Parts: sequence; C-alpha cells; structure tokens
Amino acid sequence: MKEERAYIMKSDRQMFCQSGGCTAKLGPGALSHVLEKLPRKQDPDLLVGYDHSDDAAVYRISDTTALVQTLDFFPPMVEDPYLFGQIAAANALSDIYAMGGEVLTALNIVCFPENMDLNILGQILAGGNEKVREGGGVLAGGHTIMDEGIKYGLSVCGRVHPDRILTNHDCEAGDALLLTKPLGVGLTCTAARMEAVSGPDLELALESMRTLNRKASEIIRKYHTHACTDVTGFGFLGHLCEMMGGRLTAVIDQEKIPRIPGSESYAEEFYLTAAAQRNRNHLQGRVSFQDCTFAMEELLFDPQTSGGLLVSMAAEDAGRALKELSALGLPCGIVGKVTGRTEKEVIVR
Repeated sequence: MKEERAYIMKSDRQMFCQSGGCTAKLGPGALSHVLEKLPRKQDPDLLVGYDHSDDAAVYRISDTTALVQTLDFFPPMVEDPYLFGQIAAANALSDIYAMGGEVLTALNIVCFPENMDLNILGQILAGGNEKVREGGGVLAGGHTIMDEGIKYGLSVCGRVHPDRILTNHDCEAGDALLLTKPLGVGLTCTAARMEAVSGPDLELALESMRTLNRKASEIIRKYHTHACTDVTGFGFLGHLCEMMGGRLTAVIDQEKIPRIPGSESYAEEFYLTAAAQRNRNHLQGRVSFQDCTFAMEELLFDPQTSGGLLVSMAAEDAGRALKELSALGLPCGIVGKVTGRTEKEVIVR
C-alpha cells in the first residue's frame, strides 16, 4: 500500500500533481461553444474534422492511405515522473487506435518550470518514449516551453485506409456496446490524494492508465465494428452521448459496467472531481437513471485518464470479441446496446 501511494501522494520532493490528467480538460459545453464559431474551409480530402467530436482528424493522401492526426497533453495526475510520461503518452496514442489507425510518429509537447530539476523532465520523456515505441511508432522531435507547472503530451501522426476509419458516430440500432477498460480512475486518483485508497485499487488504476489501447483496437477491427471512441475527460456518459449523436439511444446495464472495485465507495465518501460535475451539468436532461445510486451516477460521469475504448459492434460478434479482450488482462464487458431513438439519449438501468 505504501509503495503504490508514492505514485500519487506528496513525497519528500516537490509535489507537482494537482488537477491533472483528463480532469484538466475544458468542459464539453464551453468547448463546443467556441468551436462552432470557427470558419470552416471545405476540403474533400478532410475525411474527419471536428464536426462530430471525433478523437482525431483524418486526411486522405491517396486512395489507400489517410493520415490520422491528434494532439493531447495535460498536467500530472501521479507523482512518479516516468509513470506520468507513460500515462500521458498512452492517452495521446489512444486517439489513433480509436480511429482504427496505426501509429507512425510522435512529437513531444512539454511545459516545464525553469528552476525544476531537469532529471524529472528526463524521466517524463523516457516514460513517454517507451510507450511510443511499444505503440509501434517513433519519437521524431518535439517542443518545450517554460511554464509555472509541468504539462506533457504528444502530437501523434498515424495512418489508416480511408475505407476503414472508425468514427464515433456511425453506431447502428441493434449494436452491442463494449468497454475495454474499467471505469473509476478519476475517483480512485482523488481518493489517493486524500490517502484514502486501497493498494489494489490504485494498482489497477495505474495499470489501466499506462496500458495502450493498441491490442484492443486490433481485436475490434477483426469484427463488424461500426463506431469507436476512447473514454477520457468527458466520462463514459459524455462520450456515449457523442456516439448517439441525437439520433439513437444507448441502453446501459449498470451491473455490466467494468469498474475499479472501490470506486463507488470513493464516490460515496465524496472524493469527487470538478470535471465530473461539469460532465453531469452538460448532460442534464439527456440521460435517464433508473434505480441507480448516486455512486453509480458519479462513476459514469467520472473523467477517465487514458481510458478504454467504447465500441459499437454488431451484436453477433460481441461475445467473441469480448473473449479476446478479456485475455488482455483488464476488466472489460458488454455494457449495453444501441436502439432506435427514445426520449433520452442514454438509459441506465
């Protein structure tokens, strides 16, 4: 227990973990309000832009190849610099996998205090580089500026066949919904900062955050997958509503949600994040909770850092896909189904 806490809790050296990971993400309502005002240039080769809040942009360069581009960075959510680098890199690389692509190159994005020990920076970059290599890519450079606090992430370039792109909004009625990692990372990390977390819960959260979605993406692409996204700062429900797009409804079985075992108890103790409350406010009126506890609601609003893939797949393939995903070692599950549109975009029961 003591060793795991060292990753997140205050140590003898300067603490730089405050509001980190995807809890630092700007709220979905504010972001959409800004983006809708930007003028748009029409380009037939821009196959995926920011129209549907997809995980990455996709630009066609030939009949058989399209580039997948994304950028993600945030402040630390753990105290161990190497681990932070791993998690931040895994989080950025995930956008490529969510789009059905493979990673080619990555560039470091760094904000770092002028007077802080450069060995910390070296460990962050080493952790990130390890994940880029594990993800099949090559680290090709980056950019560093001075700032009051640490921030780190990657700009990633990948590739995908133009006919095999996975967007977040092509779900079909009758699809099964799969989730490839457990929820509850935000709640668990908050409890850890308050020194109220169990060792096994924290260990599972850390392992989940630093695990790449590469293998999960490779598995789901073998089946009839219609849509995919990764669950990050907007929480499970926020990203699920993006997938429904106002035209379909997701029916979620709360008992099937993979979760960190103690995460609901942390919600009951009110180890909550401001980001989860922003998510709740943004989705007001769009989700129906039937016989759900407050803790379950918080789990579904909880922002995830380097979360799993949320997949909309032909129902007949879901069982076989889940068997393969389970072999990867993290809690996962078939969490619900897609139906025709009803009054609400999501029903949790």
